[in-house]
Amino acid sequence: MTENEIGKIVVDAAVSVHRDLGPGLLETVYEVVLAHVLRQRGLAVERQVPVPIEYCGIRFDEGFRADIIVEGKVILELKSVQTVSNAHKKQLLTYLRLTGLKLGYLLNFGEALMKDGITRTVNKLDEDQ
Repeated sequence: MTENEIGKIVVDAAVSVHRDLGPGLLETVYEVVLAHVLRQRGLAVERQVPVPIEYCGIRFDEGFRADIIVEGKVILELKSVQTVSNAHKKQLLTYLRLTGLKLGYLLNFGEALMKDGITRTVNKLDEDQ
């Protein structure tokens, strides 16, 4: 399954979860439920995945934790805020660069409409997939 195919399932699942739960709950609520929904749709899902930093051949385990990684290919960063900032977007791009993954979604469940809370970010992704 390609990154873009996974992405379509992720977006559909996020919209479904947002429609069912509404906006403004804690991020962890959306994380648990979204992970469950994605698993029900047949995807491999990991939550709170530690991602180390490697620099000059040295590995630092104090990197970050990705909220969700789907199929080992797509990172999901979940928020439940009134407005997504540029810092949130840079955070996701940093995660993509450090992991070498090519596609990520910033999903803000704080928006009134989920479609307004979806930011797709790519890192050297071949869009023809």
